[in-house]
Amino acid sequence: MLESHTVTTIAFFDLDRTVLSDSSGLLYMRYLLRRGDISRLDLLRSYGNAVLYKLGLLNYPAVVAKLSSSVANGNEEDTRAICQRWFEEMAVGYVAARAVQRIEEHRRQGHLVTLISASTPYVVGPVAHHLGIEEYLCTRLVVVNGKFTGGIEDPACYGPGKVHWALQFSARHRAEMGQAYFYSDSYSDLPLLEQVGHPVAVNPDPRLHRLALARGWPVERFY
Repeated sequence: MLESHTVTTIAFFDLDRTVLSDSSGLLYMRYLLRRGDISRLDLLRSYGNAVLYKLGLLNYPAVVAKLSSSVANGNEEDTRAICQRWFEEMAVGYVAARAVQRIEEHRRQGHLVTLISASTPYVVGPVAHHLGIEEYLCTRLVVVNGKFTGGIEDPACYGPGKVHWALQFSARHRAEMGQAYFYSDSYSDLPLLEQVGHPVAVNPDPRLHRLALARGWPVERFY
């Protein structure tokens, strides 16, 4: 008897304003402000970057390069520990119930669920663990002997970079992008939205909302 060949179907989920109802970066900065680790000016700069991000005007690789340079020689385990506390004390309350429901729907269909985010593993990891997701794609900082070097693993998981990492993930799992789903809120994710067979706009920014309506893509609200 011949065995049927089953192709893996992947459901990619963006993190910010999709699985989380807010920006992970802004949540983290608000958490650091509450701890007294940053100033209000630092928080305001983060909000400025968030606006540019939504407008598609932010040079994200340059921002990440600056961030990674600022933590050079920092201890990775210390960062992992504070981000875990951030999630437990603050971010867990921003996990969208509708996102959890949609993830479970995919699992019941036998789909492979993963997160794909421009954020770092120290932010994405606790969310993924909470959701029972083992593999996730994100912007990774270079670590040597437990210390940040100030570099990142190119390309950053943003824009076309998300396509790069998604294609690698798809090939590793012998999946076809034409069968994949991608849930995202941001027009900046257009390169990957155009790669998958099932793009879904979730809580979309104005440009993505207009594009989704024009192309007949589903528009959903996660809350």
